Amino acid sequence: MLNDVTPEIVERFRAELPEGCLRDVAARYLEEPRDRLTGRAGAVVAPKCAEEVAAVLRLASEMRVGVVPYAGGTGLVGGQICAEGPVPLVLSMERMNKVRAVYPEENVLIAEAGAILADVQEAAEGAGRLFPLSLASEGSARIGGLLGTNAGGVNVLRYGNARELCLGVEAVLADGRILRGLKRLRKDNTGYDLRNLLIGSEGTLGVITAASLRLFPQPAERAAALMVVDSPAAALKLLGIAQELAGNALSAFELIAGQGPRFMAETMPEHRLPWDEPPDWCVLIDLGCGAGQGAQTMLEAVFEQSFVAGLVSDGLIAQNEAQRSAFWAMRETIPEANRKVGSVVSNDISLPLSHVPEFITRAGEQIAVLGAFRINCFGHLGDGNLHYNIFPAPGKTRADYANVAGEVKEVVNRLLAELEGSFSAEHGVGRVKVDDLERWGDPVRLEAMRAIKNALDPGGILNPGAVLKPAWLSRENAVKPVF
Repeated sequence: MLNDVTPEIVERFRAELPEGCLRDVAARYLEEPRDRLTGRAGAVVAPKCAEEVAAVLRLASEMRVGVVPYAGGTGLVGGQICAEGPVPLVLSMERMNKVRAVYPEENVLIAEAGAILADVQEAAEGAGRLFPLSLASEGSARIGGLLGTNAGGVNVLRYGNARELCLGVEAVLADGRILRGLKRLRKDNTGYDLRNLLIGSEGTLGVITAASLRLFPQPAERAAALMVVDSPAAALKLLGIAQELAGNALSAFELIAGQGPRFMAETMPEHRLPWDEPPDWCVLIDLGCGAGQGAQTMLEAVFEQSFVAGLVSDGLIAQNEAQRSAFWAMRETIPEANRKVGSVVSNDISLPLSHVPEFITRAGEQIAVLGAFRINCFGHLGDGNLHYNIFPAPGKTRADYANVAGEVKEVVNRLLAELEGSFSAEHGVGRVKVDDLERWGDPVRLEAMRAIKNALDPGGILNPGAVLKPAWLSRENAVKPVF
């Protein structure tokens, strides 16, 4: 059992850590973007280097107190918020925010865990390179959190998740030992892949302090279009045509339901939309290629062939970078409009591509039986990841659906299990999906995960309550917000 971080323990940290490490427990360390959980902390520590992180974890292990790693605070499943159990220590990475080195000839950049994603993108661009991880929170999300959750974003179709963009990590284990794994190698078959074990572990196996990140050439030509389709099935066929005609130039393929832009018009009328009345379904396609390869011509060919095939009924092709940016600004603003409306249940799901249309149809039909809802289904169709969010009917709030929210979530998760999908595609498990993992996860896989956790963190101090249920968190007192 872990201990609370008491004033006496705080004084021990103050005495043994360098000056400036200890911080006030400000409200921002205890909040998350959807305002559905409120955390607790006995103290906040903000180290400046891996050695200071090691000192923190050695002390925490000795005094048996939980440590919650905190990066940018943008996580959507409560991985950075501890609302139950013994009062923990928050370990903020905000002072470890440097880009340590850029190797343009190697297409590698080394960044500390507290480096903000937008700053890493800027450093890569300054060297004539591209770091392609891109998501709505890139102005505040930090590298450590993005690796800890194996973040996705809009460019996974072409470049992969955060895991595929990382060559090596520096990390501190629960007992304070430092794993020096900042290699810049593409090939290194020297045993177990501890890098990929730590990536996606949400700070439960070790604290990532720095990473070697893959860079890519900057596309010389870019093109984007919004194409109207009559169904997700048509969008899937459109994806096939885009892949055939554009090949590796296809960077993103986003499905957008009309409900998203309609929420924007309802809650954020200052944002200009491309249509007076949004279509029920459309796709945002983005291409990037080398000089002279004709990104615009490729996109026009995709539209023409899809139009002739009856898959696309209308479309807007960006004529310049400003129009392309406007298309993406709309796409990236949809989550903000969602938050303003307030969902009953939010789902970050993935499916085999061929099952996506069936899921959307069947889930909509089954949820309608439970009451009147508005569904906003949007996301990264190119890699099978959708954000399937259920909202109150006009004039109602999510509080009006408290008695059926659990049933709605059950419908979604049951269908995902039947169709070989996942209830967490890119957001992670955190704390709010621990019960989901226990119920829907493979028992053998869960047993192996617990064995790994016990081996690397026998005291259970690292992000207690995240990913795997600790002994003190029973089903009776577990945090149960419905996302």
